[in-house]
Amino acid sequence: PPLTEERRKEFVRMVRTKAEDGRTGVRSARRDSRKDLEGLRKDGDISEDDLRRAEAELDKLTKRFEAEIDVALETKTTELLEG
Repeated sequence: PPLTEERRKEFVRMVRTKAEDGRTGVRSARRDSRKDLEGLRKDGDISEDDLRRAEAELDKLTKRFEAEIDVALETKTTELLEG
């Protein structure tokens, strides 16, 4: 049976919640990685320059994955509301 407007909006809310969970997971992974990088720096395994480069790359990856989540959210929201 076709979905009612109310049910579609409920699904959109669910999708938004899942997207936010995904963003939270990405940020958590970034935080854990930064702790690991700081630990490597304190142990003397990497230089300060290597740390900065690694943090910049980590930020770039984080932004890329958050953007992918946002695109998926928009696509699914549009699909649910039009369907």
